[in-house]
Amino acid sequence: MELPRADWSALAPSVPAPLSETEIVQLRGLGEPLDMNELAEVYLPLSRLLNLYVGGTKALRNATGEFLRERVESTPFVIGVAGSVAVGKSTIARVLRELLARWEHTPRVELITTDGFLFPNAELERRGLMGRKGFPESYDRRALLRFVSEVKAGAPEVRAPFYSHLAYDIVPDAQITVRRPDVLIVEGLNVLQPPGPGHRLAVSDLFDFSIYVDARTSDIARWYEERFLKLQRGAFTNPRSYFHRYASLTEEQARARAGEIWRSINEPNLLQNVRPTRSRASLVLRKSADHTVSTVLLRKL
Repeated sequence: MELPRADWSALAPSVPAPLSETEIVQLRGLGEPLDMNELAEVYLPLSRLLNLYVGGTKALRNATGEFLRERVESTPFVIGVAGSVAVGKSTIARVLRELLARWEHTPRVELITTDGFLFPNAELERRGLMGRKGFPESYDRRALLRFVSEVKAGAPEVRAPFYSHLAYDIVPDAQITVRRPDVLIVEGLNVLQPPGPGHRLAVSDLFDFSIYVDARTSDIARWYEERFLKLQRGAFTNPRSYFHRYASLTEEQARARAGEIWRSINEPNLLQNVRPTRSRASLVLRKSADHTVSTVLLRKL
C-alpha cells in the first residue's frame, strides 16, 4: 500500500504527542528538521501501528502456546531500521524508541546499532577493508546474529561491543548491556541483508517488523555533504577525533573531501548493498528533498 503523508497521518488522528519540543530537539540528527508536526503526522501513527503489531504478535504467541499446551515465555519484538548513511535512520530509531516506550505493554525498549559489530580498525586494516568500512563484509555478522538470537530467546542479559564515533573504532572492554526488553530496535546500513553464501540465517530473519528509510540518491549525497561540514566545524575540532585532520580544511576543500568519500564508499555501498534490500522491508519511509517524509509504503499482511 502506498500512502501519501496526509492519508497516513489521518490513520491515527487521536494519538496524543508524548514528547516535548525539548525532547524532539535532543533526538534530532545533524541537519534534520524533525519537529512536532513531523512527529504527529509520521511517527505517532507509525508507533501506533507497531504497538498493534506487538500486541498481535503476543496474542498469536499465547494462542499457539495454548494450542501446544506449553508455557509461553515472553519474547522481545524485534524491529530492524535500515537505510543509507545520512538518510536519517538513526534519528528515526531514537524517536521510535522513545515513542514505543510510552505505549502500554512495551515500557522497556532497547536500541542497538550495528556499528558495534564492525570489526575493529586493526582487523579491517589486516583484511584490507578500511576503504570498505560499512560494507557487509566489514561487520562481524556472526556476532550480530548471535546477539539478536540471544535477546530474542529471552536471555536475562546480553552484551554488545561499544563503538565510538569520536575514535571511529570499537572501544576495547566497553560494552552495551541489554536486559530482556519488550522491544529491541536494531538500526544499521545492512540489517536487511539476506543470508550470505554458505549461511542459512541472517539477522533480518529474526525481525518481527522492518523499516527502510528511502530518498533520492542525489538528496542523500547533499545531506551527507551538509552533515560533513557541520561535523568539520564541530566534532572534528576535538583533537581526539579520528577525523581531526579535516578540521583545518577550507569549506571548498571540505566539500571536495566529502564528495570523494561519498563517491568512493557511501554511494557504491548504497547502490550495491543497501538499496537492494529495500523490497525486503515491512514498511518504507520515503523522504523528500527537505528531509521530511512524504510517502509511506506498507507491505500488506
